[in-house]
Amino acid sequence: MLLFAVIALALVALLTFWLHRRLVAAPRWATRWRYAGSAALVVLTASSVVAAAGGLRWGTADDTRPVAWVALTWLVVALYLVLVLAAAQLLAVVVWLVTARERRRPVLRRYNRATAVVALAVALGTTAYGTVAANDPTITRTTHTSAALPEAFDGTTVALVTDLHAGIVHGSGFAQKVVDRVNAAKPDIVVLSGDVVDAPFERHRAEIAPLAGLEAPLGVFAVTGNHEIYTGSTAAWVAEWTRLGITVLANASEVVSRGGAAISVAGVHDHEGTGEFAPDPARALAGTTDTFTLYVAHQPLMATESSGRGVDLQLSGHTHGGQVWPGELLVPLQQPMVEGYAVVDGVPVITSRGAGTWGPPVRVAAAPEIPLITLRKA
Repeated sequence: MLLFAVIALALVALLTFWLHRRLVAAPRWATRWRYAGSAALVVLTASSVVAAAGGLRWGTADDTRPVAWVALTWLVVALYLVLVLAAAQLLAVVVWLVTARERRRPVLRRYNRATAVVALAVALGTTAYGTVAANDPTITRTTHTSAALPEAFDGTTVALVTDLHAGIVHGSGFAQKVVDRVNAAKPDIVVLSGDVVDAPFERHRAEIAPLAGLEAPLGVFAVTGNHEIYTGSTAAWVAEWTRLGITVLANASEVVSRGGAAISVAGVHDHEGTGEFAPDPARALAGTTDTFTLYVAHQPLMATESSGRGVDLQLSGHTHGGQVWPGELLVPLQQPMVEGYAVVDGVPVITSRGAGTWGPPVRVAAAPEIPLITLRKA
C-alpha cells in the first residue's frame, strides 16, 4: 500500500511539473503571471491529493464540501489539459521543423502561448459542461421481456438506482433530488445496486437520510458495492439502510407477490467483500429457480458467477459508463460491459451509468441516469 502511494504521488508530481512547463514556463509569461500560475498548480494539485485521500476532516461535511468539490473537479481539468497539451506538443514538432532556425524561438513562444490558452479554454469548458451534466440524473426508460415473467407482473416497473456515492461531494440535497425523480416515475420496485455511499459512517450518515422517502409498493431493496466495503463502515451502513426502511439483500432473496403470483428479488454482496460481506451467489439464489428472478449485483462481471443459476435479469452499476471521456475505453479492461443491456455468460444484464459520481463531480459523455425498467411477459 505504501509503495502504491509513493508511485501515485510521484506520478502526480511529474504530471504537475509537466503542466507547469507547458502552461507557465514555455509560454514565457510576465513574471507575475508565472508566479500566479505556479501557485495555482501547486495549491490545486495538493488539495486534490488531500481530498482524494480523505483528508478533509475539519468541521462538518458541509463545511468541507466546497473545498472537496473544487479540489476533485481540478482532476478533470488537469486530465483535459494533459490531453490537449500532449497533442499540441506533437504539432510543435512540425512547427519546429518548418520554421527557419533564426525564427524558431519567437515562433515557438507564440505557439506555446496560443496552445496554453486553447488548452485552458478546452479543459475548463469541457469540465464546466461535465459538472452541469453530472448534477442532472434523468429517468431513462427501457423494457425487458421474458417468457418466465408471470402474467400478473406484466408491466411492472423497476427503478435502478446505483452509484449515488453520497459522501464528501454529494450531500443530502443530491440524494433528495434522486429520491424525488424516482418517486415521480412511480416505480413498483426500487433497487439500489451498491455504492450508495462513499465515506465514513459517523461523519456522513446524514447524506442518505432522504432515501427513507423512496416509495415503491412492492419494495425497496439494496445490495453493497465496493465502496461500502472500502469505507470500513460496511456493517454500520447496512444497518442504517435497514433503519431507513430499505430491505438489504445480504446474499439473500425476497419473494414479491402480486395478483396471486410471485417473483424473486435476490441480491449478493459485492465482489470485493470479505468475511461476513463476501459474495455468495449460491446462497443468494437458493430456492429461486422456480420463479422469475431479478438478481441485484453491483458489478456486471458478477454475472459470470451466477451463470446457470436461473437468473432472468441481473441489475448492476459500478462502471459509471466511464464517467469522464475517454474513461469508457478503460472499463472493458475490468468489466464485460460498459452500460446498457448485454448477455454475459448467458445472463441478461442491465448496467446503469449511475446517478452520482465517484471522485470528481463531473461527467463527460456519460450522462447520469436512473433506468426505469418495464418488465413484459413474452
